[in-house]
Parts: sequence; structure tokens; C-alpha cells
Amino acid sequence: MVSAVACPPYIPSMTDLFDIGAARASDAAEARPAPLADRLRPATLDQVIGQAHLLGPEGALTVMLQGQLPSLILWGPPGVGKTTIARLLADRAGLHFVQISAIFTGVADLRKVFDTARHRRANGQGTLLFVDEIHRFNKAQQDGFLPHMEDGTITLVGATTENPSFELNAALMSRAQVLTLERLSLRDMELMTQRAEKDLGAKLPLDGDAREAMQEMADGDGRALLNLIEQVAAWGAMKPVDRDTLARRLQRRAAQYDKSGDSHFNLISALHKSVRGSDPDAALYWLARMLKGGEDPRYLARRVTRMAIEDIGLADPQAQAVCLQAWGTFERLGSPEGELAIANAVVYLALAPKSNAAYAAYKAAMKQAGSTGSEPPPKHILNAPTKMMKEQGYGSGYAYDHDQADGFSGQTYFPDGMKRPVYYVPVDRGFERELGKRLDWFVAQRAKRGGGG
Repeated sequence: MVSAVACPPYIPSMTDLFDIGAARASDAAEARPAPLADRLRPATLDQVIGQAHLLGPEGALTVMLQGQLPSLILWGPPGVGKTTIARLLADRAGLHFVQISAIFTGVADLRKVFDTARHRRANGQGTLLFVDEIHRFNKAQQDGFLPHMEDGTITLVGATTENPSFELNAALMSRAQVLTLERLSLRDMELMTQRAEKDLGAKLPLDGDAREAMQEMADGDGRALLNLIEQVAAWGAMKPVDRDTLARRLQRRAAQYDKSGDSHFNLISALHKSVRGSDPDAALYWLARMLKGGEDPRYLARRVTRMAIEDIGLADPQAQAVCLQAWGTFERLGSPEGELAIANAVVYLALAPKSNAAYAAYKAAMKQAGSTGSEPPPKHILNAPTKMMKEQGYGSGYAYDHDQADGFSGQTYFPDGMKRPVYYVPVDRGFERELGKRLDWFVAQRAKRGGGG
């Protein structure tokens, strides 16, 4: 007989334990369903919810895809489909999709992306480079994209939540088309909710009011809505939940705008028009409705300041300062006392004299600036720091206004050959009445001195 030999007990090593743990984690990950947002990600452009102005039959992107896709800047709030649209554009255009984030990508990373795209292009494959948060790149980094866009190495699609006019270089903007994406409407949110319910195989346990409140909470952000839907679906409630219960369970304040379906933008429009119409009581009512509905007071402070600029303007230059002081007061006091400062500003604006003359003048000047190309200033108002520039007439004939007896030379400052436009026409109200008198004097003096241009 062969005697049995006792084997020592198996003691796993640290490597074994690591492998076992990794295997179990992998199994668990495979068993766990993908997030709802991933499961509902559109597979084609016609499945994208919202953005009909871009993706509809006559939409800008639809038309672009009939030819060669240009470089684009997608500007819009979070959760409206910028990343998804970029990925689907690559599919439709037959381009290899590469995604980077400006937050985590450095110069060395960009160089690798461009080198790989160049090799890909040599093999007959184009690259759509999607850059999330592109406004986070500095000027030098933004300039780094230009040669690769120009030689066709990449088709750039940048995404930003910030105004490209302020955040992106003029050179980059001139080589890309800016497309504005809109926040999702409540109708879009309802369509997304129905699509999620189909995937979940069950209706959400919410009554009609709570369902609308959940969609309002998402504030036009589709990704935020799907996260809320996942939370609600996980409750497994046996009967419909109402608005108040929803707010408590999600630990978020449900919007309390009235049940007629007034939206966030309808109420801010009502507030703005009440101020413009010089009705302080109506303005206070709409302000209170928005605050009661959970609106961020900082948003209201910003919008009230905008009203001062657009609708009061120079008829009462103090109005803007009142709004900024109210905004700063709120930041120092917080809620609820700070909201009273915003209310004070609203009353002040409603009773202030109104003028949009400067606003209209600015828009008219912007329109003409866009149509006159790169007309240079007249040479007599250009500095001449070098001898060559002096020889070319820079600064020649400039009249220094402070040397004139009345402090006014009457010279023209528009480009040579450009007919002098009139943008600013002050109203006969408030402080702007005084500005009108000054303007009339300057016009008369300019005509006398031959600078009418």
C-alpha cells in the first residue's frame, strides 16, 4: 500500500489574491448593466432628441453632410448631445473618431494625436478629432490645431459651454463654423423619458405633476434627466409618487412654477417685459414666482443687470451700478436677506427712464463691422513709431483734440471712403436728454469744420 502523504493547506499569495479579486470585479462589472445614458445613446443622427434646427431636413448639419464636413465648434449647455453628435458625424462622414478633453490633454498628448492622424491620413483614412471643453486650451494650444486643420490632417469638432466669441482665438474661429445647440425643451425631456421607460420595461412611479417636476429639475440637460430617471426607477415604488415626495427623496427642490406649464424662460421673459413696461408690481410678482420656484438668485441678479444695460441704458447710467451693488449684496448676505437687494434693483429698474438707444446702436455697429471686412483706420489716426511708417503718412495731419479751444477737432475717424453712419440716436428721456444735446452740438461743430465724413 502506498501511504497517504498529508498536503499542507493552500495559502494564496498576494498575487493570487489580486488575480482572484480582479476576476471577481470583472465578473461583477459584466453582470452590472450599463448606465441608462449609455444604453440610450443614439446610434444614428435621426435618433438624437432635440436640435431640430441642426438635424432636421433643412438643418445646418444635414446640409453640411451632403458635401465635405467642415471643422465645427458646437456651443451649447451641458447634456444636449454635443459628444453624441460629434461621434455620429464621424460615422456619417466615414472618419475615424478620436476624442480628447482639453482638461486632461497636454502638448505632448496633442502631438501624438496629430502624428497618428497624419499616419492614418497617409493610409487613406481621415480623422474627426473631438475636443471637449475646447475653450480650456490656451491661445498657443489653440493655434496648434490650425496647420492640421488647414492641410486636412484632422476635421476638428470642438465642444464648449462658453461663448466662443470670448473664449476661442479669431484664427480658430475663422476656420470652423460655430453651431449653437439649444437646451432640451420639456417636450424633448418627455420624449427622452418615454424612451427610458421603454428600455426599463416599466412606467416610472410618478404622478403627472411629479413627472413634470423631475423633467424641470433636469433643466434642459438630457444626461441629468437620465440620472434622475435611474434614481426614481430604483425606488421600486408600488404607487405613484407626488411632487413633494419626489423633491424629498431626490433632495432637490422641485420647481414650483404653476401647473399651467409655464417654463423657466417664460417667467424670466415676463419679469423682463414687466420691468421694460415700467410696472414694478408685476415685476415683483414674477421675481417672487421665480424665487418660489427655486430659481438661483445669482441667475436673477445677472438677468436684472442685463435689463439695466439693454432697457435703461444711458437714460439712467446709475441703474447698472444699482444692479451690481444688489448682486454683490446678495453674495455677502446670502438667502433670504440678499434676495431683498435684488428686489430693490427690480423696483428701481421698473421706475427708471427707459432707453435702448445704445443697445440698438451697438447692434447696428456690429452688423456694419461684419460687412465692411478689414477696412483699416485712416492714416492720420494711426501711430507712427518708426521712420518708415512716418514716411507712409501714419499720423500725418492728426489734430490733438485737447489742443483745440473747445476740446474738439471735428476730424473723421471712420475708414477712408466710408460714408459716415449714424448708430446712436438718444431718446428724449432721463439723462439721455442731456446726451442728445451734447451730440447735437458735436454734429453741428463737425459740419462746420468739414469733418462730417
